[in-house]
Amino acid sequence: MTAAAPLMTLTWTDHVSGRQGFLVVDRLVRGVSSGGLRMRPGCTLEEVAGLARGMTMKEALHYNPEGRYIPLGGAKGGIDCDPQDPAAYGLLVRYLRAMRPYIEAFWTTGEDLGLTQDLVDRAAAEAGLVSSIQAVYPLLDDEAAARKRLADAFAVEVDGIGLDELVGGCGVAESVLAALDRAGTPYAGTRVAVQGLGTMGGATARFLACAGLRIVAVADVKGTIANPDGLDVEALLAARDAYGTVDRAVLRPADRELPGDAWLSADAEVLVPAAVSYAIDTANQREITARWIVEAANMPVLADAEELLAARGITVLPDVVVNSGTNAWWWWTLFGDIGADADEAFAHTRRSMRALIDRTLARAEADGTTPRAAAHAIVTDRLPVIAERFGWYR
Repeated sequence: MTAAAPLMTLTWTDHVSGRQGFLVVDRLVRGVSSGGLRMRPGCTLEEVAGLARGMTMKEALHYNPEGRYIPLGGAKGGIDCDPQDPAAYGLLVRYLRAMRPYIEAFWTTGEDLGLTQDLVDRAAAEAGLVSSIQAVYPLLDDEAAARKRLADAFAVEVDGIGLDELVGGCGVAESVLAALDRAGTPYAGTRVAVQGLGTMGGATARFLACAGLRIVAVADVKGTIANPDGLDVEALLAARDAYGTVDRAVLRPADRELPGDAWLSADAEVLVPAAVSYAIDTANQREITARWIVEAANMPVLADAEELLAARGITVLPDVVVNSGTNAWWWWTLFGDIGADADEAFAHTRRSMRALIDRTLARAEADGTTPRAAAHAIVTDRLPVIAERFGWYR
C-alpha cells in the first residue's frame, strides 16, 4: 500500500481554549470512512494521519467477500488535550459540533485513546448528532434492526464488563496465541509484559491469563508492577480506575513496584504495548529481550526501532492486524454477520484474527520480510478488488 496523500486533512482551533483538533480522511469506500477519535496531550496532525492510513489497512484486511460487512475507508480524529482536564468534555462537545457535517456525511467514529464510547455518545448527542456512526446508516439493509442489534451488543456484559470492552483484547490475545502456535511454543510458562491496563490492555491480560500464560509485568501511569511468578490479573483489573490506573493497595507482598519503563526489559517472551503511540524508539528498544512485540496500541513502535528489533530477531506483530478486532466487531454486528451474543462475538473474533495472523506471518515468511510489510502487501493486493467492486476515493 503506497503512502498516498489523504483525501482530506483538517485542523480545527477551539475558539474557547485555543486547543487544536484534527480530522484526517485517508480514503472513502462507498462514500464512507471509519476511524475513532482520540484525546491526548500532544496529539498531532501527523499522528492522526498515520492512524487514518492504518484504519484503511484494518478495513481492507478484514474484507470477506462472503460476509455482510463490507469495508469502509479509513479516517481518524484527534484532540490535543489531556482527557482528565476538567475542560476536556466541553472541548470534546465543541469539536464534535464543528465536525458534525463530516460525521453526518462520511466519517463514522467512536472511542479511542483517552475517550470511552459512553463519553463520545454523550458528547455527540449534546453536539446535535444522531449517532457517531450515522454516516453508515444509508448502507444498511434494515437500519432499525441493525441499530438495535448493535445497541443490544453494547448492553451485553461478561463478568460485569461490557462486551465492547472485551472483544479488542480477545483479538489481541488470539494474535499472541496464533504466533505461539506457529512457533510451537506452549502457552503454559510463556511470560507476558503489558504496557497499559485500560480497555485494550486489561482485556488482553485477562484473555492471556485465562489461556495459561503468565502475566509478569503491567505498567500504568504510576509505574510498573511486576512479579516473576505471575501477577493476580483479576485483582489488578478490579482495582483499576476509569483511566486504567491500579490502586497499589491490592498488591501482594511479592509484587514489586518498578519504574514506568521497566516493562520494556521484563524477563518475558511477549511484550504487549497497549497504551500510547511511539512507546518504543531506537534508544529503549535495546532494553527489550522478548521474542515478540504485539502492538495492541496504535503505532507504539517507531519504524526505525522496528528495523533494529527485526535485525535482533524480535518479531513485531503490527497494530493494523493485532488491534483491528474492535473495529471489525462493530461492523460485523451492525451489518449482521454476528448477533448480540458474547460467545458468538468471541468465536468470530478468534477465527478471524487467527486467520489474519496466520496469513500475515505466512506472507512474511514467503516474502522474507516483516509482518508489517506482509500486511501492507496483503492490503495492496486487496484494495484494487475493493475499489473495483465498491469504488473508493483517495
